[in-house]
Amino acid sequence: MDFELSTRAADLRSRIQAFIRSEIEPVEKRLLENRERHGDWRKWTVPPEVEALKAKARDAGLWNLFLPTESGLSNVEYAPLAEEMGRSFLAPEVFNCNAPDTGNMEVLEKYGSEAQKAQWLEPLLKGEIRSAFCMTEPDVASSDATNMEATAIVEGDDVVLNGKKWWSTGIGHPKCRVVIFMGVTDASAHRHQRHSMVLVPMDAQGVEIQRMVPVFGEYDAPYGHGEIWFRDVRVPKANLIAGAGRGFEIAQGRLGPGRIHHCMRCIGAAERALQLMIERGMQREAFGKALINLGGNRERIADLRIAIDQARLLTLYAAWKLDQLGALGALTEISAIKVVAPNVLQQVADEAIQLFGGAGVSEDVPLTALFAVGRVLRIADGPDAVHRGLIARMELMKYGDGKSRT
Repeated sequence: MDFELSTRAADLRSRIQAFIRSEIEPVEKRLLENRERHGDWRKWTVPPEVEALKAKARDAGLWNLFLPTESGLSNVEYAPLAEEMGRSFLAPEVFNCNAPDTGNMEVLEKYGSEAQKAQWLEPLLKGEIRSAFCMTEPDVASSDATNMEATAIVEGDDVVLNGKKWWSTGIGHPKCRVVIFMGVTDASAHRHQRHSMVLVPMDAQGVEIQRMVPVFGEYDAPYGHGEIWFRDVRVPKANLIAGAGRGFEIAQGRLGPGRIHHCMRCIGAAERALQLMIERGMQREAFGKALINLGGNRERIADLRIAIDQARLLTLYAAWKLDQLGALGALTEISAIKVVAPNVLQQVADEAIQLFGGAGVSEDVPLTALFAVGRVLRIADGPDAVHRGLIARMELMKYGDGKSRT
C-alpha cells in the first residue's frame, strides 16, 4: 500500500493550496461575518463573490475533483485534496466538492438512469443547482435507519411520498432544486429491501419546508438544515433511483466515499485549529512566559499532532481499502474513521479554545465553528455508537458468529 501522491494529485494539491490562499482567504472572513443569521430561508442569498470564486475554480480545472469519472482520481489521491479544502469553510462549495451534493452526484452517476443524469446530474456537475438528501426523521430514532416511517408507495406510473424529514442539509440554499427522498415502499419485504430512493423536485406539490433547524444557534445560511414535510407528493415512477427496494444498497454505495471526504476535511480543519493554537501560544505571554510554555501546553500540542497524524493515516488506509475492495470490503475502516476524525477535530478545537481564553469562544477566530463541525459529525452519517457497534460486530465475527455470549 502506497499513500504517496501521484504527480497529478500533488500538482492539484499545490494549486488548491494556492487558490485558497490567494482567492478564498482574502474574502472568507468578511463573507462569514456578514452572512445572514435569521431562520427565514426565503430571504437567503448567495454572495456574488462566491459565484465568482466558483467560476474561477471551474476555469482553473479545480472542479468536481471528488468524482472519479470526472477527475480520474482514486479515493487515496482525492483524500489529501479534501484535507486542504477542510481548512476553509467556503472551499468545498467553491470547488463543487461540498456535501450533500457530492453524495447525491455519486448516487446519480452510479445508479441514475440516463434521463435522471440529464435532468439533475449535469446541472449539479456544472454547479448550476444544489440538492439535499432527505433520510433522517424527527419522530423516530434515526440512528437505526430501518425505523424510517416515511413512505414511497408505487401507484401505477407514480410514486406517492408521505412523511417528515429533518436535518436535510442544503435545503435552504436558493439554488436547491431537487432532493433525494428515502422511504418505505414495501413494509413486508426484508428489512434492507423495503426502502427506495426517489428524486423529488423542490417545486413538486406537497413539498413543504417547515423550518430551518439551528445548530448551536447558527442557521448555516445559505445552506440550512431543514425540516421538510411531504404530503401526498406525487412524482413519476421514473424518478425512482435504480428501481424500488434498493434504497439501502444505494445508501451504502453513497456513504463510503462521502465518509472519506468528511474525515479528511475534519483533518484539514484540525490542522487549522492546531496552527491557530500554536501561533497564539507563541505570540502571547502570561506570568512572564509565552503561553506555549505554560501549563503543559507543549505536551498537549504533541498529543494533538500525534492524534491528527494517526487519524490521517487511518483515513488514507480506509481510502486505499475502498479503492481496492469497494465499500463492503472497507466497512470496518470506514466506520473507524467516522469515529476517529470528528473526535480528533473536536479535541483539537477544544484545546485551542482553551488556550485562546475568551477570544476562543468569540467569533474573532473560527474555533467555535470548527468545534461545531467536529461535534455535529459525531452524529451525522451515523452516531459514534452505531459505528463502534459495527466495528465490534465485524471483529467478533472473526471469533464466531459475532453475537455476544452471556
